Amino acid sequence: MVYSLFRPALFLIDPESAHGLSIAALKALPLHGTDRCDGPLATEVAGLHFPNPLGMAAGFDKDAEVPDALLGLGFGFAEVGSITPLPQAGNPRPRLFRLAKDQAVINRMGFNNGGAEQAVERLARRHGKPGIVGINIGANKDSTDRIADYATMARLMAPLASYLAVNVSSPNTPGLRALQDEGALTALLDAVLAARGSAQVPVFLKVAPDLEPADIDAIARIAIDKQLGALIVSNTTISRPPLASADAGEAGGLSGAPLKPLALQRVRDFRKATGGQVPLVGVGGIATAEDAWERIRAGASLVQLYSAMAYAGPGIARKIVHGLERLMKRDGFATIAEAVGSE
Repeated sequence: MVYSLFRPALFLIDPESAHGLSIAALKALPLHGTDRCDGPLATEVAGLHFPNPLGMAAGFDKDAEVPDALLGLGFGFAEVGSITPLPQAGNPRPRLFRLAKDQAVINRMGFNNGGAEQAVERLARRHGKPGIVGINIGANKDSTDRIADYATMARLMAPLASYLAVNVSSPNTPGLRALQDEGALTALLDAVLAARGSAQVPVFLKVAPDLEPADIDAIARIAIDKQLGALIVSNTTISRPPLASADAGEAGGLSGAPLKPLALQRVRDFRKATGGQVPLVGVGGIATAEDAWERIRAGASLVQLYSAMAYAGPGIARKIVHGLERLMKRDGFATIAEAVGSE
C-alpha cells in the first residue's frame, strides 16, 4: 500500500535513478535473511536448501550491495551481479526504459558494475550470514579472452557464493551470446568448473530465450555432461512481441510481462531436452503466484523475478510466497519438489 502511494512520484524519475533510490532505501532498512528451511515451501536444489523457491534475479543488485535486505523482503534466495573482473561503466545513458503500458522493461545496461575487487570486499563482509546468495559472473566488454575472465571470476567468487551463475546470455555485450555455441560453451564451463578450486559450489548457467531447437538440445547435453547445478531459463529477449508503450522501439533486452509466453515455453523445452536431469530456474514475466506456480508445474524447481518488482513494489515477494503456499495446497501437493514438472 505504501509503495502504491509513492510509485507515481517514483515513475516521474528516470528508471535508472529510481533504481538507485531503491537500492539506497534497502541499504537503510534493517533486513536480513534466515537459515530456517523447514516451512511448507522449503526445497532443495543442487544440494542447497531454500526456504522458498522465489528468488531475486540478477540485474537488480549488480554490485552485491543489498543481498541480505532482499532476503529480508521474503525472497528465498538472491542473485547478485552480473559482476566482471574489472569495473566498467556500461553503455551510454539512457539505457533503461519502463514500458508501463506493457508492464515491461527494456535495458541495454551493458554489465555496468564496480568490478570484482569491490564486490569481493562486500561479499566477504557478509560471509557466514544466513541465506542463499548466488553470484552472477560475466566478462568485460573489451576483454581479449572472455573465457579467462569467467575463470578469474569463478576463482574469486566461489569461496563467497552459494552458487555461481555463468551469464553468457545478455544481449547487451557484443558477441557474448556466441559463448552459448556448443564448442565455446564446453570450453567456458570447463574453465569455470576448474577455477572453483576447493570451493566446489554449484554452477548454474543462464541462457537466452532466443534459442533454436538445436541450441536447446546442445545446451541440455552439455549441462548434463558437466553436471551443472541448474539452468536459468531465461535472460531477456531481443525479440519484440506487439507492445503498446512509447519506448517499445528501444534497443536492448526486453523483460517483464511480454516475455512470459516465450520464457515459459523455454522451461518446457529444457525440461523435455534434459529429461528432468538438470534443475531449472524459471525467470521472465513472473509477476504473480499463479505465474510462478505455472513455471514450477512446467518444470522449474526455482523461479526468479525482477521487472515485476518495479511495478508491484517490495511486497511482491511475500505476496507470491503466500500465494504459492495456497496454490500448492489447492492442488494437493505436499512439497514444491512434487509439483515440479507436474503439468
